[in-house]
Amino acid sequence: MPLYAREFFTELGIPFANSTVVGNTYYATPIPGDPRRLRIDFSPTIRAFTYGGLRVQVIHPHTGEVDSTVLTFSDHETFLLRDRIESERPGYSQHGTFDKYHRAGEMPWQGAEFDGLRRAIEQYSQVWFPGAWATATPSRSPGRTVHQAPTPPASPSAGRTR
Repeated sequence: MPLYAREFFTELGIPFANSTVVGNTYYATPIPGDPRRLRIDFSPTIRAFTYGGLRVQVIHPHTGEVDSTVLTFSDHETFLLRDRIESERPGYSQHGTFDKYHRAGEMPWQGAEFDGLRRAIEQYSQVWFPGAWATATPSRSPGRTVHQAPTPPASPSAGRTR
């Protein structure tokens, strides 16, 4: 089953305009004209098709990887609320992770809270791409995990309408 990486990274809200998602990997050029790229993909765990965080890298087209770090979902409380509701505790297989298996119509990362991850990526990008985050336009848009409730009528009608 797909990871819906494009929707994940849209929901994450990284503001770089010059970016794309290829497969399950996000690529961006935070500073136009700079050869360095920001690359973000899912960090696997020891369990097959289970992901415990994001691997964030700075890559250069000629010299390869410049720097790399892993931002775990547990450290950034991405699934804290979901794990509390489902009574998942640290050390158990699904705590702070998601896998590729999910119900039809749901994202595999259903219940994720992205604020901690977004702040960590912002801090990381400030080290390697100073000022790029501040000059970028936020790209947040409602993702597929946002529930849109119907608006009730302003006042009840006296009769039935067809």
